[in-house]
Amino acid sequence: MATITAQTSQKAAPPGILTNRAVRKLLVLALAAAILVPLAITRWPGAAWPTALTVDVSEPLGTASDWIIDNRDSHPLFLYFLGHVSNVVVLAVRAVYLALLAVGWAGVTAIGALVAWRVAGVRLAAGTAAAFLACGLLGMWVPTMQTLALMVVAVLASVAVGALLGLAAGLSGRMDRVLRPVLDTMQVLPAFAYLLPVVLVFGIGVPAAVLATVVYAAPPMARLTALGLRGADKEVLEAVESLGTTARQRLLTARIPLARRELLLGVNQTIMMALSMAVIASVIGAGGLGDRVYQALASVDVGAALAAGIPIVLLAVVLDRVTGAAGERLGESGKSPVSWLYALVVAAAVALAGRVAGFLDWPDGWELNIAEPVNRAVDWMTAHLYSGVPVVGGTADWAAHFTSWVLNPLRDGLQWLPWWSVLLIVAALAWLIGTWRTALTAVLAMAAIGVLGVWDPSLDTLSQVLAAVAVTLVVGFATGVAAARSDRFERLLRPVLDVFQTMPQFVYLIPVVALFGVGRAPAVAAAVVYALPAVVRITAQGLRQVDPAALESARSLGATSGQQLRQVQLPLARPALLLAVNQGVVLVLAVVIIGGLVGGGALGYQVVFGLAQGDLATGLVAGAAIVCLGLMLDRVTQPTERRTTTKGA
Repeated sequence: MATITAQTSQKAAPPGILTNRAVRKLLVLALAAAILVPLAITRWPGAAWPTALTVDVSEPLGTASDWIIDNRDSHPLFLYFLGHVSNVVVLAVRAVYLALLAVGWAGVTAIGALVAWRVAGVRLAAGTAAAFLACGLLGMWVPTMQTLALMVVAVLASVAVGALLGLAAGLSGRMDRVLRPVLDTMQVLPAFAYLLPVVLVFGIGVPAAVLATVVYAAPPMARLTALGLRGADKEVLEAVESLGTTARQRLLTARIPLARRELLLGVNQTIMMALSMAVIASVIGAGGLGDRVYQALASVDVGAALAAGIPIVLLAVVLDRVTGAAGERLGESGKSPVSWLYALVVAAAVALAGRVAGFLDWPDGWELNIAEPVNRAVDWMTAHLYSGVPVVGGTADWAAHFTSWVLNPLRDGLQWLPWWSVLLIVAALAWLIGTWRTALTAVLAMAAIGVLGVWDPSLDTLSQVLAAVAVTLVVGFATGVAAARSDRFERLLRPVLDVFQTMPQFVYLIPVVALFGVGRAPAVAAAVVYALPAVVRITAQGLRQVDPAALESARSLGATSGQQLRQVQLPLARPALLLAVNQGVVLVLAVVIIGGLVGGGALGYQVVFGLAQGDLATGLVAGAAIVCLGLMLDRVTQPTERRTTTKGA
């Protein structure tokens, strides 16, 4: 009887190929396509997105924009709430800016150096002082102070908002489940997508720039705060609770102190994202260094853009190093609290001495004009390196070939595909790497792009993203493998990656414009350079964390170095490699959109056009399409294992 049952179950078992989960998913999808695609073709023939499925939102958006503009000075919502928020932001930024100017360049430099010394040591204190002095030497002291004032207000607000949200998520499982998808979506969105909604409400100016920065920079603080509170040592919490403490006392005396490292890491990430966004926000009237870069790029003045870009990089590196060092030294026995008093006294004395000596404004005679020599160098490159270089050709030739051989065929191929086939491809990729919910989210996000009426520009942007991601992954994986296999190469590469990862997105446009001019290829090049460090780091880390026992076993069997890499390291590092792909896609999309400033076209150009011309309908539709494209790409490239890990954190 048992034999008969076994034979029956064996006959009922599916064929061997159907035991593969991916094959079963594809068969289900093929069956659904066989039913739905003929119906779609019959109802909406043609390859382009059907006009009948497009919703024109420009008129209602225009009406809403007009209503907001007409009622901005009279409606109670603006008079008694949003207007006060705007005024508080303006007053706060202006107060910080005037305070910085009142302290003078000597005082600001001294305060920055002494704070860096107190939290990070002598070396970083000297670096901080050198960075501030370099900003003055480049003739960018006043724009630097404008950016710094915006940064101070935006970071304080971002940390406060993020900490409150993280506190709620860390103490309440329900709030954590509610906030998690919101924070996931906000971290996927390109920075440009945050500009248009705040411009619609607050108009062009500092309030919109600060609030866009807060919305962009608060999620890392919220996520890391929640992670730190949830990861607190349970034994310590139980010991504190056994002493009869209240929930508030446990929070203040145990949970928050135990989460200090995560909180400082959140502050570090918030500062870096706020600086990146504060620079991008120059497009909507933030002023400061970002505005100088933006104006210079608009006129293709590479020298002026570089003069303003260097202080941005210096600020980013200094802030990253100081906050990072503060986190690493947390808990170590350091200087006594009295040293803070000494530092403040010395800083006040330097500021007072500078004020008495008349050293408030940076002296004009101490400025170095690098714009002219840089522009002469760019002119020389244009004449000698853009084209006509024997054998290898010039940079403009490379850009033209990449555009004609890669970008154009890829864009034309995507736009040639029937709309329903694009949705099927998206569904297949998302379902293979995730769940049916993942596939549904990705398909709905892609379909929303068609409904908004920007199908072709979105596919143009997608072609640039795919081309940039392909180059990024090829170079990034190769470099990451080399770094994982050579400690010396990894040590040489580390400082380069550190600097590249701290530079704001805007700055990457400057060198590519100098080398390649303007167009889609320079936008792709900037995206590749921006995304490369993350891919290299994740790849190298994933390969280095492979179980040494597995490698030792492979070596004992006589496997060569290449065989160990292909058959052991790469398969075991698959989760890290998939994460590298996901991060590469998200980072590439962020800069490809900004590439609209240098001729990247497509959705990025529509956003810039909408902001520049006040055509908020065009800009908002393009911004919504960017959001949908980012959400789709994240779902298609984010493995299920990562989501499970994130939810369990």
